Amino acid sequence: MRYLWLANLFLLVLICSCQTDKSEKLYDGFEHPSLSKVWDDRKFLPGALEIQKAIVRSGERAAKITLRPGDQIPQEKGTILERAELTEAEEYWSLEDSLYSYTFSIFLPDDFPVDSARLVIAQWKQECQVESCVPDNPLIAVRYVAGRLFITHLGPELEVLYATSENLLNRWLDFKFIISFSRTEAGSIEAWLNNEKVIDYIGINAYPHDGGYPDQNQFYFKTGLYRDQTDRFMTIYFDEYTKARLDKVSDAQPRRK
Repeated sequence: MRYLWLANLFLLVLICSCQTDKSEKLYDGFEHPSLSKVWDDRKFLPGALEIQKAIVRSGERAAKITLRPGDQIPQEKGTILERAELTEAEEYWSLEDSLYSYTFSIFLPDDFPVDSARLVIAQWKQECQVESCVPDNPLIAVRYVAGRLFITHLGPELEVLYATSENLLNRWLDFKFIISFSRTEAGSIEAWLNNEKVIDYIGINAYPHDGGYPDQNQFYFKTGLYRDQTDRFMTIYFDEYTKARLDKVSDAQPRRK
């Protein structure tokens, strides 16, 4: 009986360890013809995702995501929202007050429409355990609107951390983010675009406990096309996703840039 108790205790410790030691290292180069376990498929309709070989960042395949006018997931029927997004599977969500590195590459083809509708092509969200949290904006969002790429932070009053009107079509955009999500001044965001550092931020970068957000929150990544309704067809390519958990955040003094 004692040995059975010890075996159960060991199993419980192992399970707890797996649940708290999240996202030590993830990689998806989309080399398999079907979607990997890194991603949840609930945020796009059938036919929106194709693992293809024509346009790739590295290797033989990359993800192609297409959004058509009227494409709405079931829970957003009747709203102004249209989306086709890859969502990080829940078992890989990031932990609060831990440091993570993300890299990924996005390709916007030369016929990508210049449209004034709100469009998010990558974002990080905070876990919400009720039907709707307030505010419900992405914590960090890479946006492309009217030919302008910009990265925003928090909400409902969005803070623009970086913006460029450079023509970014028809070439791969290599992003790197190092992030620690925190409701304290220990939070941090560093970002690079094509090896140029574009963001260096230290400060609060998560929503407080009120508004429906739980204690000891988790955070997850999404990429693809998320927009307000428009009559435009849009296609985006995504490749070479990595995520790694890093050492703890340094004790640098709070600052903003």
